[in-house]
Amino acid sequence: MTAHRLGPVDVIPVGEGRAFAVGGEQVAVFRLRDGSLRAMQASCPHAGGPLADGQIDAVKVVCPLHNHVFAFADGSCASGDFAVRVYSVRDDDGEIVLGDRLGE
Repeated sequence: MTAHRLGPVDVIPVGEGRAFAVGGEQVAVFRLRDGSLRAMQASCPHAGGPLADGQIDAVKVVCPLHNHVFAFADGSCASGDFAVRVYSVRDDDGEIVLGDRLGE
């Protein structure tokens, strides 16, 4: 597993996301209301919307540009038109650790 340490968890307010540059890619990391973390590619495949700025709940993010909805579990889009890459991510003693793409 390739691990990338992205910094302190506290840089992401609860209920929000932030984008990070990781190995030449942009990855959005979200801190859910329960404190858990989720991660996916940072741009919407439809029109490049910044997913880190989208509205989130426990299972999905809504793109702020055109309201496409992406599942944290597998990156699928509710409309079935698009999908995004999702990544493993964890809180390691207060630090964000991003792992591999899920499903690979």
